[in-house]
Amino acid sequence: MNKLTITKTVHLKAPASHVWKFLTEANRLGEWFHRGKSDLVSKGGYALLSDKSEEETLIWGDILEFNPHKHLVHTFTHGHLQGVETTCTWSLVEIDGGTILTLVHEGWEKVGEAAFDMTANHDVGWDDHFARLRKALS
Repeated sequence: MNKLTITKTVHLKAPASHVWKFLTEANRLGEWFHRGKSDLVSKGGYALLSDKSEEETLIWGDILEFNPHKHLVHTFTHGHLQGVETTCTWSLVEIDGGTILTLVHEGWEKVGEAAFDMTANHDVGWDDHFARLRKALS
């Protein structure tokens, strides 16, 4: 099967240190994605909660790389992935006037027959979440 990867790049009118908060702080994540059970830290796992219930974990994984304001890599799974872990790599490049944020979300081929549909659905989802991130940062 072909390797399936989602790559998204957004230009944000905020310094990398501020964008980083929206990738790692529990409450800031909730402003554009899903609230964290706790802040993401350099080692260990993380959990993002359902918008419907503060008790229900929606997305979870492990932090693989944590370089504040520059680079974050973590595994990513949820119930619909039935235990398959994908990987999200976030890169932040600060430039005059803001930050270029790039997400590479890969590993979809491990899903099997539903891989393309899952990739396409998450591609649309990331577009929606990035629109909310832009608004949260403004």
